Amino acid sequence: MLLSTVLVLLMTVPGLALFYGGMVRKKNILAIMAQSFVLCALVTVVWVVLGYSLAFGNGGALLGDFSRFMLAGMEVNFDKAFTLGAGTGSEVALTIPEPVFMLYQMTFAIITPAVITGAFAERMKFSALLVLMTLWSLVVYAPIAHWAWAPLGWLNQLGMADFAGGTVVEVNSGIAGLVCAIVLGRRVGLGHDNMAPFNLAYAVIGASLLWVGWLGFNGGSALASGGRAAMAIVATQVAAAAATLSWLALEWVLHRRPTVLGAVSGAVAGMVAITPAAGFVLPGPALLIGLAAGALCFWAVTILKAKLRYDDSLDAFGVHGVGGILGMLATGVFAYGGLSVTEAAPEGAYQGGAALLCVQALGVLATAAWSAAGTFGLLKLTDFLVGLRVTQDQERQGLDEALHGESLG
Repeated sequence: MLLSTVLVLLMTVPGLALFYGGMVRKKNILAIMAQSFVLCALVTVVWVVLGYSLAFGNGGALLGDFSRFMLAGMEVNFDKAFTLGAGTGSEVALTIPEPVFMLYQMTFAIITPAVITGAFAERMKFSALLVLMTLWSLVVYAPIAHWAWAPLGWLNQLGMADFAGGTVVEVNSGIAGLVCAIVLGRRVGLGHDNMAPFNLAYAVIGASLLWVGWLGFNGGSALASGGRAAMAIVATQVAAAAATLSWLALEWVLHRRPTVLGAVSGAVAGMVAITPAAGFVLPGPALLIGLAAGALCFWAVTILKAKLRYDDSLDAFGVHGVGGILGMLATGVFAYGGLSVTEAAPEGAYQGGAALLCVQALGVLATAAWSAAGTFGLLKLTDFLVGLRVTQDQERQGLDEALHGESLG
């Protein structure tokens, strides 16, 4: 679990920082990489102070409590196996100490707002980022994490299957990114200026780190080593590969050439879609999910975005939002009960079918609604407090120099 924690942290710094850094223009590379790096620090502090307690304190159906404010009480039995939800009647006995569980979940809380930055790349003020993501982590992320993963969370109680963050991370970040892109508006010069990525080599390195790190993201979500963790890693690898190939195939047929950007985008789309399903589906369905993710996210990025004219700069919604929705619904169809057998559910706690599909759809709708409403409200509050967007002159100059006084030279 400690190794998985390191792998998930690696996904943000340096993985996502390089992935996004490779897809913006030269004048904004340092700024977008700084966002991932600083969010790693910011969300760590927010998580320790209050985020973890709100997400995983016992609380009730909608939110945790303040019992772990500043990680209070964690010194008790810090070296013993931890029971999540102790005393609630819905306890989950884990084999790892609470500090390990807290730290692992912290890495998820870090990467989720970092993903959102791709939607408003090249135009948000740095001060706005800090205010928005501090509030967003507490008001939007923590409640949804509680709903899905805390023993008393209402979606968890309904039996929603979200192995590693289809709702909490993917749908949540994708919808929030879409709202951010719409509220901030399109980049200056979009449709006229050259918006091509400056250094796709960075993006390939970043995507490669994401691919490796995602094995810890999904495999570690079993919260133990063993067969289920192994199956989750198999599903992740298979889906990533399938989505890479399906995206490239469509690009090759429709645009006459396969691109490096298409390959890395396809891989990420496949890993997004398999995230909620990884510990619930067999390799065959994982392959189908990957193939579908590559095709559907390709459509969202190349056709849907153009038709609706929103400027999701680095396709946070097109890949994470659309891929996350696909993965959640596919889990409702393909979940294999044998992977979630417990004493209380000898045939498996999660079995694909109409009942589970309905719960999955409800989870997607609830997550999308809270994420959209919460993000919109916090954007308006942030705009009132510090302003959201840089000036047009700063945007033309580039955020590296305008906001940070630095450049790649």
